[in-house]
This record gives sequence, C-alpha cells and structure tokens, in this order.
Amino acid sequence: MPRVACIGECMIELREQANGQLTRGFGGDTLNTAIYLARLGVSVDYATALGDDGWSDEMLASWKAEGVGTDLVVRLPGRLPGLYVIQTDDKGERRFSYWRANAPARDLFALPETDALCHALVRYNLIYFSGITLSLYGEHGRERLFEAIERCRASGCRIAFDTNFRPSGWPDRSSAKSAYYRAFGSADILLASQEDLELLFGNSGAAEFETCLNIQERILKLQGPACRVAGADIDTIVETSPVAPVDTTAAGDSFAAAYLAARLADRSIQEAARIGHWLAGIVVCHPGAIIPSSAMPEKLRSELSHLFRENSA
Repeated sequence: MPRVACIGECMIELREQANGQLTRGFGGDTLNTAIYLARLGVSVDYATALGDDGWSDEMLASWKAEGVGTDLVVRLPGRLPGLYVIQTDDKGERRFSYWRANAPARDLFALPETDALCHALVRYNLIYFSGITLSLYGEHGRERLFEAIERCRASGCRIAFDTNFRPSGWPDRSSAKSAYYRAFGSADILLASQEDLELLFGNSGAAEFETCLNIQERILKLQGPACRVAGADIDTIVETSPVAPVDTTAAGDSFAAAYLAARLADRSIQEAARIGHWLAGIVVCHPGAIIPSSAMPEKLRSELSHLFRENSA
C-alpha cells in the first residue's frame, strides 16, 4: 500500500448561514485532500502543528475517525489553531476571511521537532503540499521544507504540488512567485488551476504552466468543466459534465485526492483526471468542505481499494 503525507494546516471553520448564524467545523486545503484520500483507501498521514486545547483534541479525534494518521502532528502547549469564516454567494462561490497569524502550524518548520519530522517524511511514497502550505512559513521555514522535499525525492518519493493560491497569505506577490518557482522545480506532479495562475502571475499565468516541462505530470484545471492533462507523451483536454454547485469549497482539494488516489492505483493520467472530476462534482453539490461519508461514491472506493490490494500482492 503506498503511503502519502500531506503537509499544511487545519483551522477552525465557521460557515455563515443565510440567516447569519454560524456553524462550526474544521478544514484546510491539504487536510481536506488527506481526508478524501483516506476515504478512497489510501494510507495517508497529516503533517502539521496544533495546540494543546480542546479544539485541537477534536481535530485529532476527527482525523483518526476518518482514517488519517496523526504521527506527523506536533503539539505546542498554550497555542490555538487558526480560524476562518466561509461566506457563500447565491452562485455557490465562496469568500474566506482568516484569523491565523499565531497559529501553531506556521511554526512547523522552525521547531525542535522539525528535524525528526523531516527525516520521517522520507518514509513516504508521495508528499503533497500546496501554495497555501508555502504561505504558512517564512523564508527560513520554506527553505527547511524544500530541503526536506529534495531529500524525499532523492530517496525515490514523488512530490505533488497544488497551486492553491490565496493572496492574503503572502506579504507580497514577489515572495509568492519566488516560492512557487521553487515548488515548480521540486514537483513531479503539478495540480494547477487557471484561476490560481492568473491570480498570481496575471495574464502570463498560462505561460507559466507551459514552462513547467520538467514536471512529469501537469494538470491545469480550466475555467469551464474541464482540465488539461500534459506529460511526456500526452497533452489533451479531459471534460466533464457541468453541475449546479451548492458550495465550491474543496472542489480542487477533492479533485486532487481522487486524481492522486487513481494514479497511486496505476490508473492513466486521463482516467485519473476523469475520476478527479467525478469526486469534485459530487463534493460541490454539498455544503462545506467535507461531504457526508454516505455521499462518497462507493463504486470508486471499492475499485481503488481492489487495485491497491492487487498492486500490493
């Protein structure tokens, strides 16, 4: 069974209802991906830092209940996790507001435990991180992360980078661009979106995707219900049927999970993209980042689990 480590931050999630009331949950882009990976039968651990408070305890309990491993979680006494609020418009598009400046996850690569964490990451078959992951750390922390990633690659681990970009997480565009270029040079799998690239690079966003020829697998999610898949011997568009979204939160996170799970089960790049569209199309028809377990496509989970068992035999 292949092992995956997802790196990032989980925050307290408050979702605003139409009547102004708030419902509480937990979420974060790479954490969402980790949960969907686990639901699809992948062995996955989450790497982050939490406090020693009751909310952090709840997070850990909920991850374990979902099958997400917590061996890579560092607990920091006296600290509290970050918080964000989701507001959704009548088209299902969401807006995020964050309170996270002192969140423990921001110190993950500047702790006494950091060396042990970096050495532990070498044991995994795939490391997944995002642009939001990069925005958590200062320059020193990002350097420690990239050093760990290079050691993992040298040991045969594959690296997947998702371009998920939030301008509010960065002091300036120059810092973000520099970090993204470093990530592009470190990745084996690129999960990009046209929206992210244009938001960060402006009109040259599409051109940045074209320059990433060193990356073995490149996925570009387009504005419509389709994505472009590119690799050594493929460059094509994979379309999907449009849906009427209720909430687009975690659309990209769930796509990434299904795509990576399919690739780990030796599905082709095109088939993996179709599977990514399939799960994302289900997720956006439910409110919140994590849909009920009962809404997961059982056929997909069964098929992937069967392939994992065959490949491990």
